[in-house]
Amino acid sequence: MSKVYDVIVLGAGPAGLAAGLYAGRARLSVLIIEKGQDGGQIAITDEIENYPGQTVEGESGPSLIARMTQQCEKFGCERVSDTINEVELEGAVKVLKSSKGEYHGKTVIIATGAFARPIGCKGEKEFLGRGVSYCATCDANFFEDFEVFVVGGGDSAVEEAMYLTKFARKVTIIHRRNELRAAKSIQEKAFKNEKLHFMWDTVVEEVGGDGMLSTMTVKNVKTGETTVINADEEDGLMGVFGFIGTIPNTKIFEGTNLKLDERGYIPTDDNMHTNIPGVFAAGDVRVKSLRQVVTAAADGAIATTQAEAYLNSLE
Repeated sequence: MSKVYDVIVLGAGPAGLAAGLYAGRARLSVLIIEKGQDGGQIAITDEIENYPGQTVEGESGPSLIARMTQQCEKFGCERVSDTINEVELEGAVKVLKSSKGEYHGKTVIIATGAFARPIGCKGEKEFLGRGVSYCATCDANFFEDFEVFVVGGGDSAVEEAMYLTKFARKVTIIHRRNELRAAKSIQEKAFKNEKLHFMWDTVVEEVGGDGMLSTMTVKNVKTGETTVINADEEDGLMGVFGFIGTIPNTKIFEGTNLKLDERGYIPTDDNMHTNIPGVFAAGDVRVKSLRQVVTAAADGAIATTQAEAYLNSLE
């Protein structure tokens, strides 16, 4: 049988790296498995301003994650680049399987994250971090006194749009229907906000610009008419925020005994316990109210502390 680790961390975003760091410092044997680049969503964020203790002069997602990765290396975290396609989480030893082989651990911390549901327009990927965003809390400051657009009509879209009015000169909600899906109480606040405007029965077809987002083509779904919206000449930039939901990376857990909610997120208690003993979840993949780097890192620290307590209970 291959090595049985004290802790296997699945995912190397802020939650997974924080979990690995705490495990390494606790002198636990730990393996971090990541299928892509470290950092998850934060790896494609050009500028961060709200992470406590960051470099005040300027911090990018990659630079912050690079230091987290170095900390994990310093404390002896083993690393492997692999894609897990099957899991066996019940029992004393958990088994994670890939096309390369199997990994065994006494505990598993799931930190596979989530990703924003894309708007679905042409140019979206190219302008991500250059005017296109999925996080108002992260990026609102960069659009102070600019004009921004919010795509979506649910609770999160309207709430994030109202948050953006604290920074942007004008905020327009673009919604494919002729009425919002948000709760009535949220709608009432939105309609009273003088900086908030609405573009009904409309979808975004394309975004573009010269390096930074400065033009957008929208289409009325009822008439088929398209309209090109350009950024103010003095601004030279506008923002488009997509809030049409997030999708958790939990596909491999479907059909297992791990409990998922109706959207595919993993419910945990305050101490990151899932419904399976010895299995914990941390970061964006779990059910939570705020998905930020700082809360992901906190989740990872808690998860490892609880994993250590679980391991001690086995002795």
